[in-house]
Amino acid sequence: MASIASPPSDSPEGGTTGQATEDGRSPGHPRGARRARRYDPDRRTRILGAALDVIAEHGTAGATHRHIAARADVPLGSVTYHFASLTDLLAQAFARHVELQSARFEELFEGVETRERFVEVLVDLVHGGPARHRSAVLGFELHLAALRNPDLRVLTQTWTSDSRAVLARFTGPETAARLDALLEGMIMHALLAATPEPREAARAAIVQTLGPAGESHVS
Repeated sequence: MASIASPPSDSPEGGTTGQATEDGRSPGHPRGARRARRYDPDRRTRILGAALDVIAEHGTAGATHRHIAARADVPLGSVTYHFASLTDLLAQAFARHVELQSARFEELFEGVETRERFVEVLVDLVHGGPARHRSAVLGFELHLAALRNPDLRVLTQTWTSDSRAVLARFTGPETAARLDALLEGMIMHALLAATPEPREAARAAIVQTLGPAGESHVS
């Protein structure tokens, strides 16, 4: 994806002409006035995490350099040093989210050997706790952003393909596609519902989509 690119590894830490340095000092500012900067090798990763926190709370429309810098507890100049633009920062933050969530989604099914356990994992996805609520909010924020930024659609397509590939190990590809669509719809309804749907309603919908026990790869 064109908008997801790391800064050049050989770029001077002091920045280039017309660009703020990592510690927030402008290029024309005397070096003697440069403030001490703590050793912080994970700063870039922490900025990405802070961006996701801000998006989860305020949406992409409320995500600004200043909000993200404050959440990450770094100088504003550090954000603009590591990321070429706000669009670049948000794209990389979403890419990190997709990478992490795809890995976690696969982990959910480790050791699942029965149809009953498979269904329970899926019901838990719909009726998850705060961590899954945050993940769902970020997922829908990504899909909304992708409507306006075609570059982000590579991420949504990758995420969908990865999820369906995991489900297909238990159901086959066609059922996996239907099940993935069902899960997205039920999760969105769970986020928006004033009164939560009972777990049994989600379980019944999932079982119906799976079809007879003999059609799935788990029994």
